[in-house]
Amino acid sequence: MSEFSRPVDIAKLPPGEAIHEIAATAAERAGLARRFLLLALDRLEARVGLQRLAGGLIRLDAKLSADVVQECVVTLEPVPSRIEDSFTLLYGAAADEACEITLSGEAELVEPLAGNTVDIGEAVAQQLSLALDPFPRAPGVEAPASPAADSKAESPFAALAQWKRKG
Repeated sequence: MSEFSRPVDIAKLPPGEAIHEIAATAAERAGLARRFLLLALDRLEARVGLQRLAGGLIRLDAKLSADVVQECVVTLEPVPSRIEDSFTLLYGAAADEACEITLSGEAELVEPLAGNTVDIGEAVAQQLSLALDPFPRAPGVEAPASPAADSKAESPFAALAQWKRKG
């Protein structure tokens, strides 16, 4: 079960777009923080629209807003940030696996629809995980220099070059 579950029965969708305003509770934010290895998730809100399309497709359009605290990958200091992200998902009852269809000239991934519900909270949680900085750094902290940038480091092929010269 998802830490931030907000199932919507698509059989009850009205004509047009149904708008849902959702916000994670303190307990849900704590669960998501553990799931995504965050130091804190202080706020998670989303405005989610669901609309029935031709061919049995369901379009989810959402805008999420979150305040997160991640750990600096260099110093391990807390790094607070605000995330604002918009996304669209398509759901269809066709297959057990995701497939692609073409709408408005572009191929779009269609997620399989299990039953008559779409969990808009889980969709928002998954998008939040994608929007997180994969390498957060505290202000003013530079990434450590890579070994390849060190001019004194010997190439791993240096021994082969010496062996070839002797042979």
